[in-house]
Amino acid sequence: MKKQLTSALVYATATAFISCSGTNNNGTEIKDSSTIVQDTTKYPPVETGKANTDYKPAFEGQTRIAGVKTKTPYEGKVIAQGLKNPWGAAVLPDGRILVTQQREGNMIILDPTTGSVSAPITGLPKVDSDGQGGLLGLTLDPDFASNRMVYWVFSEPVTGGNHTAVGKGKLSADEKTIEGATVIYQALPTYKGKLHYGGRIIFDKEGNLFVSTGERSDKETRPQAQHLNSALGKIVRITKDGKAASGNPFANNKDAKPEIYSYGHRNTQGLAFNPVTGDLWNSEFGPRGGDEINIVKPSLNYGWPTITYGIEYGGPAIGNPPIQQKDGLEQPVYYWDPVLSPGGMVFYTGSNIPEWKNNLFIGGLSSMHIARLVIENNKVVGEERLLASEGERFRDVIQGKDGALYAITDGGKVYKIDKK
Repeated sequence: MKKQLTSALVYATATAFISCSGTNNNGTEIKDSSTIVQDTTKYPPVETGKANTDYKPAFEGQTRIAGVKTKTPYEGKVIAQGLKNPWGAAVLPDGRILVTQQREGNMIILDPTTGSVSAPITGLPKVDSDGQGGLLGLTLDPDFASNRMVYWVFSEPVTGGNHTAVGKGKLSADEKTIEGATVIYQALPTYKGKLHYGGRIIFDKEGNLFVSTGERSDKETRPQAQHLNSALGKIVRITKDGKAASGNPFANNKDAKPEIYSYGHRNTQGLAFNPVTGDLWNSEFGPRGGDEINIVKPSLNYGWPTITYGIEYGGPAIGNPPIQQKDGLEQPVYYWDPVLSPGGMVFYTGSNIPEWKNNLFIGGLSSMHIARLVIENNKVVGEERLLASEGERFRDVIQGKDGALYAITDGGKVYKIDKK
């Protein structure tokens, strides 16, 4: 059944006239002189629940920022359902959407105009689908229209355990299979576990790939997020062939993996380029509390597990003593406690709902909503919850060719979010 949501209140607003320019997700310069109607009224923070900790933020506005509300009437409607654990999505040149099915280890193509779903696309390497593993994020080659190449992240089963891996292959002309599938990168060391694979993948403007990995969750592997000789708990930057990209920050460090771009991450499941600044942003799971977003810069240490705004799932503090700030370790731009459980994310660059221009949208899993964050000068200045009444775990959010947002859920639904 289709469900519709609209902004519930009519209220006094202030009008901001904003002229925007910057780069899109492929690094191409964009310019926009349109007028954006922005509600600048400050509402109470959207989070009203008790925090797991009494930790103090490093700066004002780092958590529980003032709420905002969308003025433009909009709706979120289910356009397809019955997908099997969809995890990642990418928009094809004709506007259809290529989606990974996590535990099935295959892909499907969704037509957002009809809601029809293709038969499973086969030909991919075997995945380890236990726990949080399986077929994860994907992206298309910038030259997909001519070469039909697809890149994806998955948990690769091998002797002794598994690891996060990157594969690539060609979508066949009949769209029934991936041809010539090959594994181009493995985030080593291998570990026998079933948690925290990371899994997002995105192209930069130079044609290299950013890939997120997890630190595999367990206390045994957790410290490797701080180790430069391990690919666990990192964001890596590689070529289309899986080699370390030129210019990576640790290329001349013989004790470091040359593919590492940044480190000290727990489990990044969202990557997106800010269309105004061109900066790479991530969304990252904390433990019990302390989910965060960051601006990802080369060589920087994002702190896990040395600093965190969360605690162990069972309740004990992390670290002895627990600390949230330390010189040389990056602070998150924003964090949540209780958690958002942040999945995939996208900066909105469409014009259908002008007040959303350059806002960040993040899928929330355990929180069961999509978070809309208003960003100004690399700070979060407002937060809104979308589709909170749907009762769904939102795994990924993308922007379609039509300027609408599309969200996939663990329950197998696809939502279109657009002006009413």
